[in-house]
Amino acid sequence: MSSQIKLISTDFDGTVHCEAEMPPIPKGLEEILAELQGEGAAWVINTGRDLPSLLNSLQAAGLAIRPDYVAVVEREIYQLHEQEYIAVDDWNDACSAQHEELFARIRRDVPELARWVQKNFKAQVYEDSYSPFCLIADSVPDADAIQARLEEYCAQVPHLTVVRNHIYARFSHVAYNKGTALGEIARRLKLDASQVLAAGDHYNDLPMLDRQFAHALVAPSNSIPEVKDLVRQQGGHVSDKPWGHGVAEGIRHFSGKPAGVTSLRRARFGAEG
Repeated sequence: MSSQIKLISTDFDGTVHCEAEMPPIPKGLEEILAELQGEGAAWVINTGRDLPSLLNSLQAAGLAIRPDYVAVVEREIYQLHEQEYIAVDDWNDACSAQHEELFARIRRDVPELARWVQKNFKAQVYEDSYSPFCLIADSVPDADAIQARLEEYCAQVPHLTVVRNHIYARFSHVAYNKGTALGEIARRLKLDASQVLAAGDHYNDLPMLDRQFAHALVAPSNSIPEVKDLVRQQGGHVSDKPWGHGVAEGIRHFSGKPAGVTSLRRARFGAEG
């Protein structure tokens, strides 16, 4: 029987992918994703990584399937087309324009913020092509304290927010995050939230772990408490298994698919290796 889940949005690191495991993306997860793709569902990896980094890790993982979409740096969308990921130009162009305008307004304040961080913490502050202020803190408590200061600053700047993942953080436009990217993909596929599953483990996943975007919510056991609490509050599935094992369990929970019956040869991209 075909599942009502037609779009599956997963974070990458710590959610479906674990460097400490071999393979880093478990076969059980690959199998259920392959089965659902074979029934017409789409899979999107929704990550803070940039596109080259994500594609390199996917290739190294040796998957027999591929995501139909990727949302990278928590905001840019790419769609698989003839073995390549092609930018969704209207979304990405609007995203870039709004970030450029926003960052132009805050650029003069960045040196002062950087000095405050470097005076009070052992941390790296730098600029990249995605944000004029990027942070690598020395510890989670330091990241917590720095985040609190950054959020105070963001409250003074319309449309500015801070995106956090573990000890990493950067500025972003409030209209673009994993949740809104997922919502845009669902809109393009003409799906509503009742047909969407989202799985994540950390702070930057919170925007997509929301019933506005996905009614089926999943958190593996390694998720931070804030993620587990949010998923439980909305009737989601918090697994007692970590990483991709927990995500596979959650997908099977919501799709009604028993384990151990899938052939990867049924995957949409399995023949391409």
